[in-house]
Amino acid sequence: MGIPGLEESHLLLSIIFFIIYVLALMGNSTLLLVITISESLHQPMYLFLMMLSVGDILLSSSTVPKALSIFWLGSHAISFNGCLIQIFFIHFICMTESAVLLAMAYDRYIAICHPMTYVTKLTPSFIRLVMVISLARSVVIMIPVILLLRRLPYQGSNVIEHTYCEHMAMARLATASIMANIIYGMVIIICTSVIDLFLIGLSYVSIIRAVMALSTSRARHKTFSTCVSHICVIILLYVPAFFSFITHRIPHTLIPPYVHILVANLYVLVPPMMNPIIYGVRTKEIRQRIVLLFRMK
Repeated sequence: MGIPGLEESHLLLSIIFFIIYVLALMGNSTLLLVITISESLHQPMYLFLMMLSVGDILLSSSTVPKALSIFWLGSHAISFNGCLIQIFFIHFICMTESAVLLAMAYDRYIAICHPMTYVTKLTPSFIRLVMVISLARSVVIMIPVILLLRRLPYQGSNVIEHTYCEHMAMARLATASIMANIIYGMVIIICTSVIDLFLIGLSYVSIIRAVMALSTSRARHKTFSTCVSHICVIILLYVPAFFSFITHRIPHTLIPPYVHILVANLYVLVPPMMNPIIYGVRTKEIRQRIVLLFRMK
């Protein structure tokens, strides 16, 4: 149904969504191109960044086109299986990106706390292993979600008040108990985001200790500045995600439904747009390569 309560603003919102989506595609595509053609950037941190960019393109592309078709064409219908596929890919990509951010934190931890072992620990085979484990974890966790949704009877309303299919929004259409879905949703949050954030936090505790042990303030600033981009991306990904998770469990009398829907859309729009900007501005090597690429063109 799009964003109920903001029907008069659908056209304006669609223009904003479209601009952000185009910027996200352009930014992440440029980042992928620059890292791919620059051999000097074929390092673990940038390869993880490539994984993040691919995830950002897929995440925004799995939601925004359908939202724009609702706003512009009034195309509200979606098949049952189509809804399940959209749910699978949205959550699959988000969990994979969370794992990639954890891998990037590990990269910074080794680079700052154990620099002499960096080359031996973050090998190409290790990076491939991280990618396989990240994808496998997301698939294994998401299969029960789809099975739990498929087993439910849907004999009542078929209207989802959202711009895309979302796990709990679809589960609430069922005419049977969804307690299993709610409990498993909590398990997913704990097994992915909470554990990933905890391990990221541990890595940064060690990083801060190592940085504070440096002799000069200039050295401390230079070393920690390599982590700023990663911290910004973590905030962009997790803050809207947790807010969306919490508002799903707060009565609509306290928070209007359109607030939750807007936040849920920002979650799939803003990080994909901002991630390449953050890394492009903050990372000297990427910035130089992008400038060189456009000069060549």
